[in-house]
Amino acid sequence: MKKIKANKNQSFIMGAAILTMCLLLVKIIGMLYKVSLSRLYGPVGAALLSNAYELYIPLFTLATAGFPIAVSRMVSESMSKGRYKDVRRIKKVAIPFFVVAGVIACLLMILFSFFYIRIIKSPDSFVSMIVLAPAIFFGCLVSAYRGYYEGMRNMVPTSVSEVVEALVKLLVGYSFAYIMMNYGGKLFGITDERTLLKFSVASAIFGITLGSFCSFLYIWLRYKIEGDAITPEMYKSAPKPRSKNETFRILLKTAIPIGLGALIMSVAGTVDSMLIQRRLIGMMEKVPEKLLMQYPGLIPDEKVSDGLVHSYLWGCYSYALTIMNLVVTVTQAFGTTALPNVTEAYTKGNKENLKRSIETVMRVTFVFTIPAGLGLTALADPIMHLIYGHTDGVDISVEVLKLMGIAVIVFAAATPMCSMLQAVGRVDMPLKLYAVGMLIKVVSNYIFCGIPKINVQGGSLGTLLCYTFVIIVSIYVLIKETGIFPDLRVAVLKPLAASVICILASWLSYKLVSPLMPERTVGLLISMIVAIAVACIIYFVFLLLFRAITRDDILMLPKGEKIADLLGKYKLIR
Repeated sequence: MKKIKANKNQSFIMGAAILTMCLLLVKIIGMLYKVSLSRLYGPVGAALLSNAYELYIPLFTLATAGFPIAVSRMVSESMSKGRYKDVRRIKKVAIPFFVVAGVIACLLMILFSFFYIRIIKSPDSFVSMIVLAPAIFFGCLVSAYRGYYEGMRNMVPTSVSEVVEALVKLLVGYSFAYIMMNYGGKLFGITDERTLLKFSVASAIFGITLGSFCSFLYIWLRYKIEGDAITPEMYKSAPKPRSKNETFRILLKTAIPIGLGALIMSVAGTVDSMLIQRRLIGMMEKVPEKLLMQYPGLIPDEKVSDGLVHSYLWGCYSYALTIMNLVVTVTQAFGTTALPNVTEAYTKGNKENLKRSIETVMRVTFVFTIPAGLGLTALADPIMHLIYGHTDGVDISVEVLKLMGIAVIVFAAATPMCSMLQAVGRVDMPLKLYAVGMLIKVVSNYIFCGIPKINVQGGSLGTLLCYTFVIIVSIYVLIKETGIFPDLRVAVLKPLAASVICILASWLSYKLVSPLMPERTVGLLISMIVAIAVACIIYFVFLLLFRAITRDDILMLPKGEKIADLLGKYKLIR
């Protein structure tokens, strides 16, 4: 029995490890894509790219409407009960919905683009938005297959399809953007720099749309060639499935609250873009000297004269956001892999296994997010200059990342916490939490972004307040629903204490090493490698000393059994 429990716990960690490594690779590729483009055309170009995404994300979320998560949850539940015919039926019922939803959302993005560019006063974003619209359709199709495989705890198709999408985006998108930016004048007779920038960004976004198509093509061919984990014998022995209508009703009932919750927070990103830029526009109209006073010599005069200060500052904010999303990507993988594991334990009524699953998710989440967030805050300056060099807007982005690093701790932890609520049947709760959280975020952004001394930093403050609320209430509801009180001392307090120690050591090592290095990128890179290495070693040592790591965690490492036996001998792991 103990062996089975260990295997269940390890299945979460192994699934999370597979998905995390691939999604982290995807995010690094995505970061290279955005950083390369930012170096190519600066903060205003980054703002155009970000504006297209801010309209795309809520519409894509609306199109999928929580169906991938619902499909994953229903498939996981049916698999645990041996209802294999239901598993196949879930897929057959879900896919037509994704096709229709994808077409509608694609058309809506084209329509809304006309209005959105007027709200944020960015007509140059229009072409990029139109080019990005078809990505919604292909993204919907690939989401159906990803949810299906994830419900079976097979994270490989999701991981590979994500990598395919990211590579195509980087290689095709950046190549097209570079050609347009440097040779567009000769090839197409474009002489205006602003027009050249507009079409360069649109060329980069074409890579995203093509990547989305290639991702779908891969996962569709994989299913056609390899199928799924259900053998003919398993299918024949399974009980009679539900009717298509009943399956669709359950799918809708599960998906709608999940989708609405995700939609609310996706809309929050668009609201961020609109509200922050509108507040910056308002300050430039009423008190420009007070806003510009915060960035003496950091905003080019031509951006002020062209009325692009709001786009410039939003581009700087986007620089930091790109780094922050690396952390969020990892915990999204935790949420994806947590759902089927917690669902199975809850469905079978196994309290002990459910407690282990919940504690594993919480522990792994905070062991990662706390040091990552504090590290971004403490080393914001070298991180931003190492990645972006000394391009325009980097010094402003450093200050944004310092506060954003604190906010990302709760922001990144929200997805796994809400995934567990969905897994124990409270699919309605994330919707309610996100609704209130979005209200907190909107009010906070409006207040703080309107203060000249805070300006664009108000977005990070709003994120911090919003997700702190979501985390606290989600843990409370999880305890109330399951009757299980997880060990928060091990899951949160011990990683926090170890993180503070390791980040202090990392910061001190950077300060000691960097003066000895040449003032070049290589010197900065060496200093950062030393600082990160020191942080990792110190963190691992103190996690062991505080006994915040379990045997199951160590077993996931190469030669983990030998390491676990050695650490267990000295009572350093539980």
